[in-house]
Amino acid sequence: MTVHIGASPGDIAETVLMPGDPLRARWAAERFLKDPVCVNEVRGMLGYTGTWTGADGRSHRVTIHGSGMGMPSLSIYANELIRDYGAKTLIRIGSAGAMQEAVKVRDVVLAMTSSTLSTPSRGVFRELNFAPCADYGLLAAAHAAAQSKASRVHVGGIYSSDVFYDERPDLNEQMTRHGILAVEMETAELYILAARYKVRALSVLTISDHLLTGEALPSADRQSSFSDMVEIALEAAFA
Repeated sequence: MTVHIGASPGDIAETVLMPGDPLRARWAAERFLKDPVCVNEVRGMLGYTGTWTGADGRSHRVTIHGSGMGMPSLSIYANELIRDYGAKTLIRIGSAGAMQEAVKVRDVVLAMTSSTLSTPSRGVFRELNFAPCADYGLLAAAHAAAQSKASRVHVGGIYSSDVFYDERPDLNEQMTRHGILAVEMETAELYILAARYKVRALSVLTISDHLLTGEALPSADRQSSFSDMVEIALEAAFA
């Protein structure tokens, strides 16, 4: 048990999927895992552990645990999952806003790198602009899984913002100009922590809205559209 996670030793699997929303963690656990057990509900942040059976018939132990919104919240849970519970593979599954015309609502984005203005780890690096990136094995496996499902998938750099209500349209323009695929709020810190602790990390994102066109995925359609993202993450974790 840690300050923020009430799980007992052994309750957390080495592979952890991390949606931001705790209710999405419950939805994904109930939909994709066999016999999921709630292992954490401290401060309303839900975590479940169960088993997932791959196409080859093999069963794998998986935890699906919420991260909260933003990098400070994710940093708390990722640190404790890695340091105190022995998590070795952490895959963010979440939504993102498209920043390129070629990236459409409902598309999947695999984050190769993540640019940011600031993370909770900024004080560690001081003047250095550290470049956090995904684990290549996970990235390649996720891309193969997406292609096998005929999902529209994009691989490249994303932007992890530390604010939701952004008032920097000039910065967004530069992100788009330099090929950033999408914006979200957690990945940069996840990749930094993975590098620090020498574990694997990847972000598999579903485009829920578009910054250029204003299109947005209705809430009622989000669950079904997010299913591909979860399946891709699970297949990548155990490829």
